[in-house]
Amino acid sequence: MAVAPRTVRFEYEYKKGSTWDYETLFAPFDFPVLKTTEQIQEEMNNSADLYVPYYNYLPEVTASSLKKVSALHLDGYGKEVAAVLGSILDRGVVSDDSYPENEGVIYVQRDKRALKLPSDNILGLSAARGKLLSELQASIDSVSVDSLLRAYSVYNLVVPNLVFDAETTNAVNADAASRISPTSGFVSAGQLIVSKGEIVTAEIAQILDSYKKEYETNIGSTRSVYIELLGNLLVALILLCLLVLVIYYSNPDIFSDTRYYYLLFVFTLAAVAILVITRFNSYWLFLTPLTLAALYLQAFVRGRVIIPVYIISLLPLLIYADHGSALFVIFLVGGMVAIWGFPTLGKGWKQFLLALITFISMALTYLALRLVGAVNGLILQDLLRLFIASLLAVAFYPLIYLFEKVFNLVSNSRLAELADTSSKLLRELEQKAPGTFQHSLQVMNMADAAARSIDVNPLLLRVGALYHDIGKMNNPMCFVENESLLNKSEDQKYHTGLSAQQSAEDIIKHVSDGVELARKHRLPDVVVDFISTHHGTTLTGYFWSKYLSQKGDPANSKYFRYPGPAPTTKEQIILMLCDSIEAASRTLTDYTPQAFSNFVEKIVQGKMDQGQFDNADISIKELSGIKEAIKGYLAQVHHGRVEYPSSRKKFLKL
Repeated sequence: MAVAPRTVRFEYEYKKGSTWDYETLFAPFDFPVLKTTEQIQEEMNNSADLYVPYYNYLPEVTASSLKKVSALHLDGYGKEVAAVLGSILDRGVVSDDSYPENEGVIYVQRDKRALKLPSDNILGLSAARGKLLSELQASIDSVSVDSLLRAYSVYNLVVPNLVFDAETTNAVNADAASRISPTSGFVSAGQLIVSKGEIVTAEIAQILDSYKKEYETNIGSTRSVYIELLGNLLVALILLCLLVLVIYYSNPDIFSDTRYYYLLFVFTLAAVAILVITRFNSYWLFLTPLTLAALYLQAFVRGRVIIPVYIISLLPLLIYADHGSALFVIFLVGGMVAIWGFPTLGKGWKQFLLALITFISMALTYLALRLVGAVNGLILQDLLRLFIASLLAVAFYPLIYLFEKVFNLVSNSRLAELADTSSKLLRELEQKAPGTFQHSLQVMNMADAAARSIDVNPLLLRVGALYHDIGKMNNPMCFVENESLLNKSEDQKYHTGLSAQQSAEDIIKHVSDGVELARKHRLPDVVVDFISTHHGTTLTGYFWSKYLSQKGDPANSKYFRYPGPAPTTKEQIILMLCDSIEAASRTLTDYTPQAFSNFVEKIVQGKMDQGQFDNADISIKELSGIKEAIKGYLAQVHHGRVEYPSSRKKFLKL
């Protein structure tokens, strides 16, 4: 109850310059006409322009100077000098740096009274000494007055006797600013506010704004707290149902993992932030980094889910906030720009460039909405708040790593780090098993092409492809892609002299070794799953055929079968297919499109016959798209080349 807004929404929608399409509106009760923010700011600025300084008069300073001048001989001109000096000090002298900057009035505290005087009535120190010279020179023309005054140091007796009182000045001027009235008039009950079909002018809009404020305050204070609570709970339930439906129609797979709870968390975080801030002051929503919700979403889910979930997260703006429609559009634009720019500008200092681009997009949207009268307020203040909100989105984004741990997810930022082939583990794979490393790179590129043919995360597949065979590091010579690099003779090769069963066991062991290495290096569970499922529960075909040809017992197939499990996601199926196809494609001799098609179809059908797709939710359409992407990739890799001359002589003849 403390979070929910305590006001009800106004039943009319309007904006300045539009036509009033509702019935003629009369004031149902008395209410004051509130000044706009711009009007109040203008009055405060005017108040600042009317700044009045306060000074304290020091009579003891005047008395001291006059006493000293009367003690001087001054060549018989003592009375004249004392009279002029007295008149100057009586006006008041201030130091040059304390002289009022603006022409106007000042207050002088003298004899326990505050006297209001023109600012030019007092003299600065330099001006006072100049006036002493000019007035004496006018009355004494027989001697050099300047020499006389210098000879007896009379100039030094012209000293400041007015002292600026900063405390009193600030207190009085602050009190004047605080007395600015927030209202500019009054509307009585029954008075016409606006007629049907009338244009909503600035004056009418101001009256409507005042009526809206009074209406929401009065109705909100009389409505039952329990009714408000019930209404807000129903709104929350409706929005939650919308969220579930969006996920269901966008990507129902999310319901089966912790991403579903994460989406609920992000939605709740955005909604609560809007409700809490709306309760106090809707204008502070300009300062709220709601675009952060879009960035939090894009870290773990695909684009077709991000946008509708983000839109639903912003819906409380339309329901509760003043100028909610404008805020909704501003943050929707900002969120879309942030999602678009994050893949390229989401690292290091570039995040601040992304924040700047996001701010510019929101600022332009704000200015456009202001031109059509959809939002009002102080432009500079609102733009400053939007700028701070953009920076806060960058500041709070690192919390994504905490959410990774809490919800057991892997962000795209983490995947990008894992996809870096210069990482320690991948460098070790390259050194110990270079053939396997090159195979992994080829599988990565093929899987990336296949991933883009359907709606799965290419970055996740790239990471899975890079790490799926890391277990081969423990026994690299067991695998032909590494052994063939050494050009060993047949009797020196790893599997020479081993039984088919022993060879199969050594081959199969790279899966469990890979899982162990992944755990040791703290790879995410989603990467470990790629390692354990990339062969599923298939047989080691070559050694199983060899075993059977040697009259082996078919009942012993378990010794030739990978432990699995079989793939459960589309990404895992793609990796399984790309791994098998890339390895087997090295035996191809025919590079025609038909040969590629037959080759891919044969391997895919073989996996299906072994039941490897039974546990994964993948459609025939998606599988067809994957196959076509792989065929296209093979055609690109094995494209025809120009035949070069067979000798240098022929080359020279050309």
